[in-house]
Amino acid sequence: MGYKQGCFRVRHLCRFGCVAAMVAAEALFVACGGDSGSGAGYDFEIVGDSSSGLSLPDLGDSSEVQPLSSSGISSAIASLSSSAMEPSLSSTVEPPKSSAVEPPRSSSGMEPPRSSDSRPPHSSSAHNPPPSSETVPPPSSASEPLLDFGFYTGADISTVQEYERFGAKFFDVDGTEKDIFTLLKDHGFNAIRLKTFVSPKAKYGYAAAGCEHDAEAYADKDHIVAYAKKIKAAGMAFLLDIHYSDNWADPGKQIIPERWRKVNSSDALADSVYAYTLDLMNALKQVNAVPEMVQIGNETTPGILIHVPNNKTDCWGNNVDKASTAINGDMGTSSGKANAAKYFKAGIKAVKEVSPSTKTVLHIERIRQANTVTWWMTEIFKNQKVPADVMGFSAYTAYGDKAPDDWKSLFQTVTSSYPNLEFIVAEYNGGDADNHYNFDGSRKRTTEMVKGLDRWIGTFFWEPTLGGAWGPALFDWKGSNLQANSKAFEEFPMR
Repeated sequence: MGYKQGCFRVRHLCRFGCVAAMVAAEALFVACGGDSGSGAGYDFEIVGDSSSGLSLPDLGDSSEVQPLSSSGISSAIASLSSSAMEPSLSSTVEPPKSSAVEPPRSSSGMEPPRSSDSRPPHSSSAHNPPPSSETVPPPSSASEPLLDFGFYTGADISTVQEYERFGAKFFDVDGTEKDIFTLLKDHGFNAIRLKTFVSPKAKYGYAAAGCEHDAEAYADKDHIVAYAKKIKAAGMAFLLDIHYSDNWADPGKQIIPERWRKVNSSDALADSVYAYTLDLMNALKQVNAVPEMVQIGNETTPGILIHVPNNKTDCWGNNVDKASTAINGDMGTSSGKANAAKYFKAGIKAVKEVSPSTKTVLHIERIRQANTVTWWMTEIFKNQKVPADVMGFSAYTAYGDKAPDDWKSLFQTVTSSYPNLEFIVAEYNGGDADNHYNFDGSRKRTTEMVKGLDRWIGTFFWEPTLGGAWGPALFDWKGSNLQANSKAFEEFPMR
């Protein structure tokens, strides 16, 4: 999620002082040169081909794996660029002509939640984290109705594992206690999306010392593998969202992970992307939790692997510098476009080597600006020939994207222009203002509208336990537990 100016997301989470121990130790990683470790966002518009000199605003998102041999990634990338893998494109797609750039929406980027019902409790010392075996949902029984995976009705529940650390329980609208997977399944959800960071405990990482989530290395490989097992035990589909950063990657920041920052060539950085992705996928395969879909980057409208932190960079990854031209994937420059494409292809290559059936996803926001979408997709799919399977979009009414029916024209356009691609709404909420929702049916309408379009295969509600500038949560905090909000779940009725 990040186009909520790339800064409001998890900052509303209160710190759980009760967390007493790490569930799993973070692995030591070595890649590409032996370096170890695992902004307020921007609201911008792409307005012309970058050959004109336009540069996007600066942004701010394994066991040991050795880099590929010198011939490895280059030949891998070359093989991915074959014309046989190129999506069909409309010849009428042209870069936008405008020269105006939208200013940032917000300078503070650190706004707390406005509703106490959408926050976890400040203190939870009475709760000890349950053993991991107690939190795995029971396998789906033969008497349960089989989930229909013809369309993914999904939710990103990445922060739920943090709540479970202090013993939070979930209750359905009727007061029945359920694990989160059963509760969501009972309301028609069949897929789960999880974010992952490279080394969240590294300096400037999501779980860096002194930051909001420093209790343990949430969203690292060990946590993702453990939670993916729960998803599969629940009989649900799995979308893995790889940020390729130690912290949030979004339109405001795309920070190169700490252990890759000594790399000084794009080929070496592509090796790192490949090796990391391959190791992560193999770890999931070993526990029979291979994802159905994998995002290669998160909200990468401006590119991927663009920034490096400085002494002003905060716990959320705000205030960063651009990495050298030789390696950054800033799509506002010709070299950055080539680099970004190289990194996307490296991640895709690794996913497909482990699981050819897993669909690879690219993800951007900015759907209110059709020319930005057109520019980005033309560059990535037509010019750079990146062979992803699925195109994903963030869609947030509260951030100027209007309502679902207003997206329909753009969605129809990209569908017809790219007949070899499938599509998803990778993130949505429906809120119309900061922590506010009109209960006008737009959440339900998001899925209904998309289901009516050819090759649109899913929607993913972003963090149903979190409320903020993008809209309110689907759950309310009752003490240290979460209760499904009956009015919110009217649009997700019991099946």
